[in-house]
Amino acid sequence: MPSMKSIFPRLIGDIRAVIQAASPTHSDLRDRLVAAVSLTVVVDVFATLLLYLFEKDHGSTEIHNLWDAFYFTTSQLVTISTSMANPVTPAGQALCIVIDVYAITVVSTVAGMFGAFFYHRSHERRDAVRKSGGS
Repeated sequence: MPSMKSIFPRLIGDIRAVIQAASPTHSDLRDRLVAAVSLTVVVDVFATLLLYLFEKDHGSTEIHNLWDAFYFTTSQLVTISTSMANPVTPAGQALCIVIDVYAITVVSTVAGMFGAFFYHRSHERRDAVRKSGGS
């Protein structure tokens, strides 16, 4: 089993390879991650604004300002949970469901991206060994 001292330099190198698009597989992963993160930021901002508009005037909601709406929305996207009570308006509740479905979909998609990345990297490594005449 590799030691922690050998894992971290390799991990840093792998992250650098993704950022620099060291191979087509690294480039694909980087581009897909950037797209997923960018879309999630847009969804977060848009959902924050909608949730604030839906909830701000209701007396029993915990969402009273943009920060509350942002906190709730971001918590839902990241953990599908928050310490705040769920929205009380029907529109806010429907939006909460949409946020949760989006979050689950993105997490599943990102997991698939990494699975595809590791699959293609193993093929790249095998091809490199064959080309170099190794076994």
